[in-house]
Amino acid sequence: MIKRLLKDFRWDVLPFPGRVLAFVFFAALFVLPLFVDKTFVLLTIIFSNIFVIFAVSWDVLSGYTGMLNFGHALFFGVGAYGSALLYKHLGWQPWATIPVGVVAATLTGLLTCIPALRLRGPYLSLFTLSFPLVLYGLIRAFPEFTGGGPGIWGLPRVSGSPIGEYYIILIIMTVSVLIMWKLTQFENRNVRTGIIFEAIRGDEITARASGINTITYKLVAFAVGGLFAGLAGALYAHAMTLASPGSLSLTLSFQVVVWAVFGGMATIYGSVAGVYALYPLMQILRPLAQYRLLILFVGLVFVLIYMPEGFAVWIRNKIERECPRCKLNNAAWRKECRACGVSLRG
Repeated sequence: MIKRLLKDFRWDVLPFPGRVLAFVFFAALFVLPLFVDKTFVLLTIIFSNIFVIFAVSWDVLSGYTGMLNFGHALFFGVGAYGSALLYKHLGWQPWATIPVGVVAATLTGLLTCIPALRLRGPYLSLFTLSFPLVLYGLIRAFPEFTGGGPGIWGLPRVSGSPIGEYYIILIIMTVSVLIMWKLTQFENRNVRTGIIFEAIRGDEITARASGINTITYKLVAFAVGGLFAGLAGALYAHAMTLASPGSLSLTLSFQVVVWAVFGGMATIYGSVAGVYALYPLMQILRPLAQYRLLILFVGLVFVLIYMPEGFAVWIRNKIERECPRCKLNNAAWRKECRACGVSLRG
């Protein structure tokens, strides 16, 4: 097992500078508490990890399939409230409430996908935008059961110590991102969802004509997006010790789009980079509350103009180069392709 992992690391990670950077970054996250004990820093990383799961789940659903979902906060809110309601009314602990919240969000993803199957483009986006508003109205309509406007307070944390919570959420985030990366990886010979999602995004009619059951894969995309968004929502509720209607806000739905676009859509790593670039920055700029959104707007416009594919993709293109023959990525400083030997210069 260890030899297999080392072999995979040697051939699937080391030759790619982008993957090496990702490995170093995640390794740094695991050792960070050994050198930094400031509560602000640890909490910022904890919430960044939660929002990474949320952003990557949106990227799987919308970035890879092209089905733009402007109501992704629905799944986040279902996960948060599903977990919180079980604690409030049944007294269940996080290890039991979070999985149930995730299942509820997954089922919500499947249910919302069914009426959306016939919609495309802006019609689908507006349709999905309405769902968080419906759930928001239901929460406000039954305050005795849902906590109403103030929400449900006093939720237990996933761990009794900040360090324990940090590592639990970090491990969950890492595993979640790896799963979603494998599901969308074009080179994966065992799971073909990635290349099929790409086909649906490119031309759904052609994909259907080639024998792909696009309805099934759309359901898969909504289910996966709902599952991991619900997981992020449930973790967020317990990290905040609160589930409130704010988890269904339109601001959150659009914020996840900004994170994915800023880093690079349909890449997985772009959403991770987008969250880690923007969320900590917004927390650092809290004292400049009147300028935060202006700074965010200027940064987003700069990226859209000069790095239209996302800043993480732009960085990767600078340190890696695709072979014109075999299409394998190589380090930008290599003169020849490591697989087929074709010259990479000129």
